[in-house]
Amino acid sequence: MADQLALNNPDTKVFAFSRRPHPYARGNIENIALDDFREAALAECIKKVSSKHSIRTAIACSGMLSDADTKPEKSLRAVTGESMERLFFVNTVIPSLFLKHAILNAPRNVPYTAAAISARVGSISDNQLGGWYSYRASKAALNMIIKTAAIEATRLNKQSAVIGLHPGTVNSALSKPFQTSVPEGKLFSPEQSAKHLVQVLASVTPAQTGGCFAWDGEEIQP
Repeated sequence: MADQLALNNPDTKVFAFSRRPHPYARGNIENIALDDFREAALAECIKKVSSKHSIRTAIACSGMLSDADTKPEKSLRAVTGESMERLFFVNTVIPSLFLKHAILNAPRNVPYTAAAISARVGSISDNQLGGWYSYRASKAALNMIIKTAAIEATRLNKQSAVIGLHPGTVNSALSKPFQTSVPEGKLFSPEQSAKHLVQVLASVTPAQTGGCFAWDGEEIQP
């Protein structure tokens, strides 16, 4: 996402927060490595950036489906408090805190967009298969945060848009164990997905604030 934004906006500074230093090739990207993603660290970095630059686009890209200790639950028997806490922290808490400080430090008199990477499986009405309890629930909770934050952001700035973004199925560590069921042509490279999402970001309007949009611009129903 940082590379695509920097490519499309060569005269704009892009600040990329990450868990570890990342050697971006583009000169208009500044990487800021955080010791952790707790609120104090996020707040300090966003405040520092916003004190010198007008935030026009802010995107929270944290996400987790599984790791060595946490697997997507196929049934209620597999649900544990530990796995739910882990996924909710990464998928809901981190992006919520990021959006909080991005919105509160955003300009009040010019257009800006704040977004978080969500997922189609966070849609309650779209859930026809079941399973993946913690991941679905954490993304559904994120979508509610986005909707609620959008209402408040509009009161602060009527030119704002706060949205969720569904990147499609991306060829990444997150989707690796589940790619066999992906239809042909629907497994995107990170570069493809980022290109799609940046196009969605560029087209969204304040009238669409609070919604969740797929990589092709389709609005996903709650």
